[in-house]
Parts: sequence; C-alpha cells; structure tokens
Amino acid sequence: MVPGMAASRKREIRDQDVQGLRCLRKIRPLLSRLRKVGTERDKAGNRRLFMDQYCALILMSLFSPAIESLRDLQRACALDKVRKRLGVSRASLGSLSESVAIFDPVPLKEIAAELGHTIRSRPDRRFDSIGQQITAVDGTVIATVKRVAELAWTPRAKGKHLSAYRLHTHFEVLSGRAVRIDATPASPKGDGDERAVLLRTIEADHCYILDRGYISYRLWNAIHAAGSSYVCRASDRTSATVTHANELTEADRAASVISDEIVDLGWKSRHRTLPDHPMRLIRVAVKPHAGCRNMRGPTCDGVLRLVTNRLDLPAELIAEMYRLRWMIEMFFRTFKQLLGCGHLFSDKHNGVEIQAYCAMIVCMLILIYTGEKPNRAMYQMVWYYLIGLASLKELEVFIASRK
Repeated sequence: MVPGMAASRKREIRDQDVQGLRCLRKIRPLLSRLRKVGTERDKAGNRRLFMDQYCALILMSLFSPAIESLRDLQRACALDKVRKRLGVSRASLGSLSESVAIFDPVPLKEIAAELGHTIRSRPDRRFDSIGQQITAVDGTVIATVKRVAELAWTPRAKGKHLSAYRLHTHFEVLSGRAVRIDATPASPKGDGDERAVLLRTIEADHCYILDRGYISYRLWNAIHAAGSSYVCRASDRTSATVTHANELTEADRAASVISDEIVDLGWKSRHRTLPDHPMRLIRVAVKPHAGCRNMRGPTCDGVLRLVTNRLDLPAELIAEMYRLRWMIEMFFRTFKQLLGCGHLFSDKHNGVEIQAYCAMIVCMLILIYTGEKPNRAMYQMVWYYLIGLASLKELEVFIASRK
C-alpha cells in the first residue's frame, strides 16, 4: 500500500473545509447553460450528474485546498452545505470519473471568455502606441495521478513517471487574465509542439510575447502575415547580418538597451524557411546566470536578445514588453500552487480542459474581487484566506489598502 493511503481514505471533508461558495454565486447563472451538454444520448432520463454540476464542484475544489483528489470531491458533494449552495446531488466516484468523457469543454471556454470581457484593465499609457493586444504565450506541464509506462518527457514522482498534459496558455498581460488554454499531451512533439499549437491559434491585432521555445521562422512569418506582431527571445548563439544600426536614445540606455539593429537572420537553403519580412534585433543587458543543475533550464550570458517585427517602436518599449512576461509565470504559479492544480483530477482530455478553464474562471473571479493583477503579495494573502490563516475581513482590509 502506498504510504499515507490509509490516512487519505479515512480523512473526512467537513463543512469548514469548503471555501469559495460565496464567490461562485457570480458564476452559477452562467453555468446553468451547460445543463444539456452531454445529455443527447440520455433518452431514459437516468443521468444524475450534469456538466454544470460537475463544473461547479471543480470550481469549489479550486477554492478549497482541503480537496486534493477526486475522492475528496466525491465526499464534499455529500455535504448539505455544498448540495444546497451549488444545487448538486450526491455523486459516485465512478460518475465523477467517467461522465467527464461526454462533457464538451467548448461551452465552458465561451463562459470563461464572456466573464473575461467584464474585466477592465487599468490603462498603461506607455503602451498606447503599440495598438495591439499584448499577449504572453507559454506552456506548463501538469501531471495527472494516473501512472503510465516510462517516457523521457513525462515528469517523475518518487521515481515513477506520470501521465501529463501541457497547457498552452495565452495571457493578456495588461488585464492580468488568461484568455485561452489548449491542452495537449506533454510530449513536445508533432501537434503538441508549442510552436505548432500557436501556429494553429494565431489571431490578428495581437503582439505575442514569446520565449526561446517559440523560435521559428515559419511561426514568425505566420504571425506577421496574420496582421499581428511578436517579441521573441532569441538564442544566445544567434548570429545576424546587420543592415542598419538604430541610434539609441537616453530612454533606451536607461532601460539597459545595448544595441538596436535591423538584421538578416538565417542562411540560404532551399530546404529551409527564411523570414519574409524585415526583422529587428535588440540586445538588453541583464544579470547573467547558469542553468539549474537538476533542470534543463537555459543559461544566460548577460545579454537578452529580442527579435521583433515591430520596427516602429522605441527599443526601451520592446524591452519593457518582454519584461511583462513574468505575469504569465505568476499565473502558472497561481494555477499550480494557490489553486492546487499541481495535479489534475482527470486523465481524459475533456477533463483536463474543463479543470483548466475552471481555474481560469477562478483567477478571473479573484481578479474581479480584488481588482488587482496577480502578484506575490496578493497571491500570499488569498492563500492565507483559503487555508484559514486569514479571515475574510482581514483579506478585505488588505485589498482596500492595496487599492
């Protein structure tokens, strides 16, 4: 028996372990439209667990750190408080596990998008000249609890490999909200490659902020052709032919910009895609660091190299846009730690996307409630409230002081 399993089976979920029911009142009217999803084949009317109820339970679990597994969720839905506030009935472990296969996550994505439209970002006049939605794009790997055969790309837990998904996320940095998540198997190959996923999801009038994993002339060409732009970190080994050197301003130097050049990248080959538009290479001085010994993180030689197709913007503004990428990292931290999504309840694709979009909705509810984009101080205070160390009054006082 796995250590701690017996204790987990005996542990009970109590009323005081359940949080967030008050916040969920905002979302219940929106969830009601999910009632008929997945009921097309239920001619006899025997279904007892509907998609709106399942999503309400997942949302509640994200507010409640005590709910760590599907079995905990099944115990929670037996509580009178939960059934009364969420309008759910008792559900078996099998229903929670298997019903998700017939629940289409697309209507839930639409609800998340609709809720996101109610969030208004505080204007930052520095970025008015960009004229496009600044969107950071990145992915994070989340493990499920189902153990699978050993594969090199899956994460490890106590020496064993786990089933995992990669969540490809689009995050609007000025409003502080995720607007799209696409789940693929964690293997960064084929259709699951982060560049291939973004290639399928490019939209017009966006400025995509990208890390080194998105280096691809084909991708950059597609973004440019779609009427969008990009700022992508290039490799430390990037070589370029300089065609024109832009003169640096005092603002550029104050932002640690070393050089600003129009360049030709790549080399000619009939088998290789080349850039089909003018490109700009901006070098910024940063603190050098070595990659982590136990991870495959890249090193930095003290120069941040940024490639972009925006020839019209000041170099210091390009550098500042890239610095905003930390917002999506904070979202992933919130997603995994604050909302307890280090592991997923389901190993089915539908279940993974449903939990991901429920997490997006919870982040939006917190953003609507606090009026502040994710940051370390707000992250900590909300966590203290969820685990019972801070009262609701203390949280409200803290939020008021931040405003």
